[in-house]
Amino acid sequence: MQNPDDSESSRGTTDITRREFLIAGTAAVALTGCVGHGPHSAFEPNPQQAAVSKVSFKVNGKPCQLEFDTRTTLLDALREHLHLTGTKKGCDQGQCGACTVIVGGRRVLSCLTLAVMHRGGEITTIEGLGTPEKLHPMQAAFVKHDGYQCGYCTPGQICSAVAMLREIKAGIPSHVTGDLTAQPKLTTNELRERMSGNICRCGAYSNIAEAITEVAGRAA
Repeated sequence: MQNPDDSESSRGTTDITRREFLIAGTAAVALTGCVGHGPHSAFEPNPQQAAVSKVSFKVNGKPCQLEFDTRTTLLDALREHLHLTGTKKGCDQGQCGACTVIVGGRRVLSCLTLAVMHRGGEITTIEGLGTPEKLHPMQAAFVKHDGYQCGYCTPGQICSAVAMLREIKAGIPSHVTGDLTAQPKLTTNELRERMSGNICRCGAYSNIAEAITEVAGRAA
């Protein structure tokens, strides 16, 4: 049934119906390609108003001083400014773990943290763990146990595994730790829980677990 308010007799010369308004809006979006792409869009900060900051920290043992937009993530600072592309950008939402690096001995999702937050910090990426000539034990174990397939998640998996074993050694419990007063041990459940934030789309989880278990056994 037609809405009486939509009839021609009840409308002024400048009135439009809801249907006409939606059609006009859809056409406008189709012409522009996306809402908010103008130079002064409310959805995108004006680049001319962006704050720039100088940040100093150590990356893989080397002092670095960078100048960038304060909104730059640690991931983009590493990849775009320092060209350390071993750290991967996967989901860019903190869900896949491909961007995991080690900051101050703890694992961090570099896509979810701003670079300016780590001023004066010590950051280790996959490039800083070992070299092709002298692999880190975890890197060597991943090679031995074929803990990678496409390799995209591997840098984050390795950085996460190294920091995870340090967490256990430091006595930090996880969500599946039964006794919070006892020293955590690398059980199957502990390993799965602690590494659950690192996703392998190729499904090499059993091989990854074997590699981590071997390194943990050597360190015990």
